[in-house]
Amino acid sequence: MCFTPLKNDRLIKALLRQPTDTTPVWIMRQAGRYLPEYREIRKQAGSFLDLCKNRELACEVTLQPLRRFELDAAILFSDILTIPDAMGLGLYFSEGEGPKFERPLRTQADIEKIGVPDPTESLRYVTDAVTLIRQELDGKVPLIGFSGSPWTLSTYMVEGGSSKDYRHIKGLMYDQPAALHKLLDTLANSVSAYLNAQIEAGAQAVMIFDTWGGVLSPECYARFSLDYMQQIVSSLKRNYEGQTIPVTLFTKGGAQWIEDTAATGCDAIGLDWTINIADARKRVGDRVALQGNMDPCVLYAAPDKIIDEVKSIMTGFGNRPGHVFNLGHGIHPAVNPEHLGIVVDTVHRVGREIRNSQ
Repeated sequence: MCFTPLKNDRLIKALLRQPTDTTPVWIMRQAGRYLPEYREIRKQAGSFLDLCKNRELACEVTLQPLRRFELDAAILFSDILTIPDAMGLGLYFSEGEGPKFERPLRTQADIEKIGVPDPTESLRYVTDAVTLIRQELDGKVPLIGFSGSPWTLSTYMVEGGSSKDYRHIKGLMYDQPAALHKLLDTLANSVSAYLNAQIEAGAQAVMIFDTWGGVLSPECYARFSLDYMQQIVSSLKRNYEGQTIPVTLFTKGGAQWIEDTAATGCDAIGLDWTINIADARKRVGDRVALQGNMDPCVLYAAPDKIIDEVKSIMTGFGNRPGHVFNLGHGIHPAVNPEHLGIVVDTVHRVGREIRNSQ
């Protein structure tokens, strides 16, 4: 497959800890409900899942933020629950309640019934969208593919949806660990195949979202989350058609484990806002790049406060390669889009100032 060469490769260089002219920036959930143009497409699609499964509409909403802001990457518009949906669990979305599954996995017998979905069949709509987006980007910026982590996917699959106490998944973890390991291994193989299919379709970097890893104890995090992410990292196509494909791991609430995360072989670690980025840099050194880590709620503040926070994070990281500016989690729906524009412009300006201060 032939694509236009990258015109802006800041993101790839930063993830690989190579020098850049300024700090690259993209935002988690940058294609989403804070944009009025997204809300119009969402109405047109009929439902969130229909939007995800329509490659033309998924491409359109992926590109929307790039028309407004000078972002340094596009990220595939999709959902982390595409894999369990492809496993036949009956994914649906209830208004105001988030994702739910008609057939949650509560027993070992339930777990034994599922297998690794073929991404070229049941998840073909995702890879088709990746290829179309990559073509439409025409080399402007790189395209990021992604998946949920095995642990995070399993929480939804066992709980049947979102949870406050994780009683079903943690009950399974403590009472029947072998059954949960079976599920996590199946999911690790599924995520590996899924991300490799995205890479083959045109993704130039990939990210694994471990949204709920932070609810685990240190011992359980290592055994039931990090070990399986490491398994995925070792299974990915890190070089494809002559290009290096960087891999980023992000655990929300995972600041205490970043040394262990760096040891997985990933290229970058996503940080939430619960850790000082200067401290994180000291702890992991130059082993990995760092992505993050502004509190999304800063975007509700006045422009001068937003600028101050951006400067503080960038100054904390310092003048060295390997920083991708981002929020510590996804942008909130009620944020004024103009405030994101302030972040993007400030990151690029301050990044150049830092590099010119040598």
